[in-house]
Amino acid sequence: MGSRLKGVPEVLTLGVRPNFRDYSEDERKLMAQSPMILYPTLNYAQFFTTLGKKIFPSLETYLYADEKIKQTTLFYMLGVPHPRTKIYYKRHHPQILEDFKFPFIAKVPRASAQGRGVFKINSYSDLEEYLDTTQIAYIQEYLPHERDLRVVLINWQPVLAYWRIRPLDNFKTNLFQGGTMEFDGIPEDAVHLARKTARSCNFNDVGLDLIWSKGKWYLIEANMKYGRKGLRMRGMDLKTIMREKLVSGELTADLVSPPFDENAFGQVFTPV
Repeated sequence: MGSRLKGVPEVLTLGVRPNFRDYSEDERKLMAQSPMILYPTLNYAQFFTTLGKKIFPSLETYLYADEKIKQTTLFYMLGVPHPRTKIYYKRHHPQILEDFKFPFIAKVPRASAQGRGVFKINSYSDLEEYLDTTQIAYIQEYLPHERDLRVVLINWQPVLAYWRIRPLDNFKTNLFQGGTMEFDGIPEDAVHLARKTARSCNFNDVGLDLIWSKGKWYLIEANMKYGRKGLRMRGMDLKTIMREKLVSGELTADLVSPPFDENAFGQVFTPV
């Protein structure tokens, strides 16, 4: 329904319309008969899931997009290694400095993509300035790092991984914040954690960000609106990848998720 795969021969793109009855009777029949509805948007994803219709990406991929609080709660419930994080509603803001020492990270809980809405809090004045931007404070321990790892997974399978290296004058590694990419020396244990997390959370179209700190990998957050620059730099095209998965039957398989052979992990991700 969304335009992400417009132009792919095997996909008929109807477009997203605000009212279901805006679709013609023939179009509604096509939806009912289609083996899968692709990119239905959050609104229609919920309805199709209730009706038992197979969709891509998954409903969870939509529900947790741009929702840092929900992601953190889910990661903790699943036992995913995640930085120490706490949520504070306005009346609990005075407790922040009881739980965290400077410096720490503060984020706007929603719609803070591309590094926007992420702050390193070094002082009382930094904290006050941040609290002026949000009623709900999302506070996270600061893990010093020079780079983080972005792993892109489609249908739970890693298709690309790359380092994002922060500039000297910024603690953020995001490309929109001046970060640079590097494709060499991708650690398999990090990709393994990303794949395991994607499957556990049922995120099947996602970019996962990880940081190595204190002798272990931490999953920082899930990005459902991940950038395409890394794919382009490796000569990869998202529509081509998706078409291959459609034609092969991978996306329309009856399995909830593909079987995961721990011993075959090293064969799953092969750098281009």
